[in-house]
Amino acid sequence: MKFLNRLLSISAFALSAGAVGLASAPQADAQSLEGKTVEFVIPFSESGGSARWANFYAPLLSEALPGNPTVVVKYMPGAGSTKGANWFQEQDTADGTLIFGSSGSTQFPYLLGDPRVRYEYNDWQVVLASGVGGVSYLPPDIAAKFDGDADDLKGINFIWGSQGATRLDLVANLAWKMLGMTVDPVFGIEGRGDGRLMFERGEANIDYQTSPAYLKSVVPMVEEGLAVPMMTWGALDDDGNIVRDPTFPEIATFKEVCEATAGCETSGDAWEAWKAFYIAGFPAQKMVFLPKAASPEVVAMYEQAFKDIKARPDFAEMSATTLGIYPQMTGAAADKAKKLATNAPASAKQYVKDWLKEDYGVTLE
Repeated sequence: MKFLNRLLSISAFALSAGAVGLASAPQADAQSLEGKTVEFVIPFSESGGSARWANFYAPLLSEALPGNPTVVVKYMPGAGSTKGANWFQEQDTADGTLIFGSSGSTQFPYLLGDPRVRYEYNDWQVVLASGVGGVSYLPPDIAAKFDGDADDLKGINFIWGSQGATRLDLVANLAWKMLGMTVDPVFGIEGRGDGRLMFERGEANIDYQTSPAYLKSVVPMVEEGLAVPMMTWGALDDDGNIVRDPTFPEIATFKEVCEATAGCETSGDAWEAWKAFYIAGFPAQKMVFLPKAASPEVVAMYEQAFKDIKARPDFAEMSATTLGIYPQMTGAAADKAKKLATNAPASAKQYVKDWLKEDYGVTLE
């Protein structure tokens, strides 16, 4: 509970921090990117939620940054995002022409001490943190057996496409295990969009997507009767409690489904571990970083650009079907969100490490 007691109301903090940032930041107009191209590197494939998030922001950044540079999204998938993150760690671009977009699938290997991780979040300068949700869904024939608890799903053999045991997907894998479901992951896909394609082809019979991808690519399947939502991971209220996701208020949360399912408990070691990694992975799941070499003036330029984007009168309408209703944080609020996303209690880390070893034979040493 000490971890939860350290939580802030992120959305409220974002509002208050914005004013502080405006007062204390160096003057952003000292920089100009006129005639330059900004590379927005995403360590995933072009079919997932991170791609949709980046492609939403790219043209808006082009308009908001001084000099109106061309902002190009580039994809660097591999090793569940570790390849791209390790590459970014080595970059020393200082003029603002390189930014990097991370996700929970980048944060979790860092938290768990994955030996493939050669990147250090403390070296990266965050200029935007985006909260996000996640929705688990089923094919219609299986969904017909789901009535708010997972009791009738326990005899079904599920298959799904996963980026890896230590990626953001561990939130889903642990949730389904706690519900007593038998879900066998096919590890190695390059992005959550590839998992959705497996579902569409009938190669998987369960999946989850983060909010941007769910809104864009799964909602049409739901409307056509090809998919049925099962549950969301939920959202955090100001006191750190799991509540319904504001983007999907009509869909029950994992907590609600767990409470209704025999053998699933919303207390104890498994629940505290799941919640800790959910918090690390979703309230500030997607972040935009500048390299360590970027000057304070360049950081301030990007912070101001994102503040200007959020202040657009049409931003709420533009972002509703891409981002959902989640905080978009800059300045001190983004720094706080980064800390939440890159830290977890030692007890939660150990529980997850033990579970990964027992269920998947994954040892992190």
